[in-house]
Amino acid sequence: MTEETPGFDENEPADVSSGDTPEAAEPQAAPSSDEEGAAPAGDDAAASVGLTAQLDQARSALNERTADLQRLQAEFQNYRRRVERDRVAVKEVAVANLLTELLPTLDDIGRAREHGELVGGFKSVAESLETVAAKMGLQQFGKEGEPFDPTIHEALMHSYAPDVTETTCVAILQPGYRIGERTIRPARVAVAEPQPGAQPVKGESDGDSNSKAETAEAADDKDSGGPDEG
Repeated sequence: MTEETPGFDENEPADVSSGDTPEAAEPQAAPSSDEEGAAPAGDDAAASVGLTAQLDQARSALNERTADLQRLQAEFQNYRRRVERDRVAVKEVAVANLLTELLPTLDDIGRAREHGELVGGFKSVAESLETVAAKMGLQQFGKEGEPFDPTIHEALMHSYAPDVTETTCVAILQPGYRIGERTIRPARVAVAEPQPGAQPVKGESDGDSNSKAETAEAADDKDSGGPDEG
């Protein structure tokens, strides 16, 4: 007869202690497939939002840099145009100053030509100087008989003449000179105006012409023995 251990029942399952092997322990519940798929989907959404934000920042920076580049390019173009305009203006001023200093010499050459003293080697030098001045853009103006224009003429003498109908340049004392549209010296002239009262009034002129026509008709009638009766 065997001895029984007090409090031990063969049919009662034995307790599993914390030190027992995993095979003896009760298996834990496995995580569901829905939870495993939800975690990667959330990470992808967060990553997509971050990339979109970075892309927006990059586009904004690109637009700013493009605007800066366009502004700098416009400023550079304006600078080039301003420099070119200033360069042309400085050149024109320099040429005008040089030719202005030569005007007395050109006046002497013109007076010598009028008096028949422009001969020999002096003639060749004078013509060469006039050619160079013309190549630099110097133009001479001022002719007798042209209407007086105070913007390009300077009247030094004044008189009245019966054969002019408006203020007219009757003598050129010194020719004028210009470079392009810029006048560097006006033409110095003598002007003549119509004599006061020399111009007949238009009404009187018409009356005179009418009276002359009536006189001619009367003379014709007298020569023909008068107008025909009945």
